[in-house]
Amino acid sequence: MPVLTVEKIGGTSMTAFADVLQNIIFHHRQGEALYNRIFVVSAYAGVTNWLLENKKTGAPGVYHHITQHQDFAAALQEVLAQLKGLNQTYAPLGLDLAAADAFIEGRIGLAQTYLASLTNVLASGYVNSTNILQAAREILASIGEAHSAFNSVNILQNRGVGATLVDLSGFDDARALTIDERIRQAFAGIDFSQTICIATGYCKGTEGIMREFDRGYSEVTFSKIAVAVRPQEAIIHKEYHLCSADPNLVGVDQCRPVGFTNYDVADQLADVGMEAIHPKASKPLEINAIDLRIKNTFEPDHPGTLITRDYVAAHKHVEVITGTDKVVIIDIYDPLMVGTAGFDLHLMQAFYDLDVSYIFKATSANSISLVIWQKDLKPELVPALEARYEKVAVENVSMVCLIGSNIDQPGLLARAAGALAEAGVNIRSAGFALRKVNIQFILAREDYESAIVALNKALE
Repeated sequence: MPVLTVEKIGGTSMTAFADVLQNIIFHHRQGEALYNRIFVVSAYAGVTNWLLENKKTGAPGVYHHITQHQDFAAALQEVLAQLKGLNQTYAPLGLDLAAADAFIEGRIGLAQTYLASLTNVLASGYVNSTNILQAAREILASIGEAHSAFNSVNILQNRGVGATLVDLSGFDDARALTIDERIRQAFAGIDFSQTICIATGYCKGTEGIMREFDRGYSEVTFSKIAVAVRPQEAIIHKEYHLCSADPNLVGVDQCRPVGFTNYDVADQLADVGMEAIHPKASKPLEINAIDLRIKNTFEPDHPGTLITRDYVAAHKHVEVITGTDKVVIIDIYDPLMVGTAGFDLHLMQAFYDLDVSYIFKATSANSISLVIWQKDLKPELVPALEARYEKVAVENVSMVCLIGSNIDQPGLLARAAGALAEAGVNIRSAGFALRKVNIQFILAREDYESAIVALNKALE
């Protein structure tokens, strides 16, 4: 009996749609085997950056014009021209250019009407600008996924494949539905054995999917769809394998794809920016015991990484060596700290008030050190801390982690420290929780790459 899968395709993979067709949709499949699959698609690479802002550099998109009370129409029309240009690249795959251009013209036209109304209300000064801007952000974000989803369905249908567009963006739907309600209603009554479903990675809901998840929303939609339809397996197709170390740093022949791991490890990876899946998207899958597979779009015969709730490696070893060099450490020193109950409660309140979370914490009698993402180092944070504590120091650092489902082995910490010492790398701070799934080393920022290489060589 055919099994149902829910599969997420990322933006870079979607851009290489010829490979998606060959390596994912049609790979070793024909006839009825094509079906019983739901694909949740991201926008083509770069499109959401044009609409919102560049995720990595912060370069402004259409959304910036709205936040600055500037005319956004020209910028939106420029994006329309770019999207129609993308359409032309997919014509050789079977895309009906006239239909695709008409669809995106209509969607951009509606968006422009909605956004014009929002900006008029915003300009009145009578409403909370935060909510209006959030609504504008949602409208803009939804365009990219609707564009790629429509094109995908059109190409498949023109190739004689039964395909159904599941547009969750709710552009012409004024019903006040939650995200979960919209998903359940959208898939109700679909016979998955007769069609490939292509669903938008953006889903409209009364709670606002970007309000909580921002740019991670497509994986949240993917997760919620999986919970709604209960597939045998959820699959994320990426442009790379989940590897034991970064092949760009250690070399392709010096690392390996991770075959199996668990959701706890996936959370540890996400905490340092190596996302197998957004942590808020993984929780529903984990709670509902839905297995997740991470596959490389460009190596379709490789089984990839299977992430399950209860997996523990049969033998003790480090599964992934990873980290980031985009963090800072904040050290708070105060001689009144020692023996004072709840001292760090007030410290954490300062972080909470500014919506800043930390990814590492170490304490001594008179000091607390916290590592945060450099992008989260808000101008108000250090002055707020300096007003309350005797000394506050901030340094650029890197974090390197040894992560795995079963790494509690005698001597691992000593071997890792020895490898770093031999490479001339000084450990600024270190720590691990009792579960011992993640040993963290805080290092000088310039030592990041050499530390990854040294640890990979010593612990491989």
